[in-house]
Amino acid sequence: MRRKQPSCARVALLSFLLMFCLLSLAMVAGLGAAPRMAADLYGPPTSQLSMNQRLALSVQLLTLDRPYLLEPVDPNGETVNFTIGLGEPVDVVTLRLEDAGLVHRSESFRRFLVYSGMDKTLQAGDFRLSPRMPAVEIARALQDATPSEVTFNILAGWRLEEVAASLPTSGLSVTAEQFLALARQAPEELLPQGWQGSRNLEGYLLPGSYQFSRSARPEDLVAGLAKAFKDGVDDDVLQGFANQGLSLEQAVILASVVEREAIVSDEEAMIASVFYNRLAAGMRLESDPTAQYALGWNDLQGTWWTNPLSTSDLQVNSPYNTYQNTGLPPGPICNPGLSALRAVAYPAQSPYYYFRAACDGSGRHNFAVTYEEHLGNACP
Repeated sequence: MRRKQPSCARVALLSFLLMFCLLSLAMVAGLGAAPRMAADLYGPPTSQLSMNQRLALSVQLLTLDRPYLLEPVDPNGETVNFTIGLGEPVDVVTLRLEDAGLVHRSESFRRFLVYSGMDKTLQAGDFRLSPRMPAVEIARALQDATPSEVTFNILAGWRLEEVAASLPTSGLSVTAEQFLALARQAPEELLPQGWQGSRNLEGYLLPGSYQFSRSARPEDLVAGLAKAFKDGVDDDVLQGFANQGLSLEQAVILASVVEREAIVSDEEAMIASVFYNRLAAGMRLESDPTAQYALGWNDLQGTWWTNPLSTSDLQVNSPYNTYQNTGLPPGPICNPGLSALRAVAYPAQSPYYYFRAACDGSGRHNFAVTYEEHLGNACP
């Protein structure tokens, strides 16, 4: 008996059903692959998501949100400060990020936060963010309120060892030993072009506050501080040194002595004038801080600056001790501030050869022309 052939309509229907099944299988397979693809692209999702949530978010992150999360808002944008308040809602944070031009779309950014679980771990604090950062990078930055840069302070009158001693609590990864090894004999390649100072940077670390990357290397720290000195000591100051007949090195040495002697900054120029007068007369400077520098660390007092000084302390055998040697010490005894450097560049004009601390606890000094006057200024 002859088999009946299926009609063309029936063949078409069967073909359609087969194609529909294949497409459905492909779609299911594609959806099933979405979480894996999202994990490859964005990292693993939080374990707090249900399977349906993970699937839905993965599909959205791979399609609608992808360009908004992986492309920066502005490749040439400037870094800005962004603060998250304590307890500030995630929705408010994401909207402010969009308003600040740091993310493309707050909804896309929030979906990524939910997918990754970072919506639960945003940190309150101050952040340095840039529109050059893709949204996923910004999300990770908001997990750590520790700033990428730290402020490193150098106080006027510190010697190198005191600068080094501040490093362990500075937030920098540079050790005291690494810093001292470079600062005491700075390689030429770390010094700015046209550097005229000594390779021993004692005296050439300009006091102030500096911003350094938390991951700065010892070489970065030393090079940055040397550049700050070169930039801070301008042509006007250098011309003042020249007018006094001093080289840069001699001026820094004298300024370091002035720095340690002066308590009140408006006396620095007068103290500088006393030392200039003594040098011109061939007298010894007889400065206590130079003997303190020569003595070094005092275990009993826990300081580099022994105080008070005994008669035997003033007789310490060292080229730095200006009670025993005429002229300037062979090198700076500390890192002077810009005001002390200016005082050496433009000293007061005075007849004084002596000064000693006033007896009122003000930190000021009484100045004298003769030794007899100087003795008369002694405290009762």
